[in-house]
Amino acid sequence: MIEAIAAVGAAAPALQLQPAAAAPGFAGWLGQQAGATNAALVQAEQAVQALAAGEQASLHEVMIQLEEARLSFQLLAQVRNRMLEAYQEVMRMQV
Repeated sequence: MIEAIAAVGAAAPALQLQPAAAAPGFAGWLGQQAGATNAALVQAEQAVQALAAGEQASLHEVMIQLEEARLSFQLLAQVRNRMLEAYQEVMRMQV
């Protein structure tokens, strides 16, 4: 009986498990969002400068870029505020 079990184990191919690549964590996501927000703010500022210099004729496009940058910044600020609230809550916990 034991030899039969050993034979089954020998016949089955050995599986070599590859460790899964680590998924980007919250810190990575937050860094990406901060970079994207900064890029949106810089791009909106450049669009305003171009409009003021007369290089860009579309006020509508500039306003859209400004609004997208503003919303991106507000989202990032809200995430930061929630993180600070969570940290303060943890610090208030009694051990």
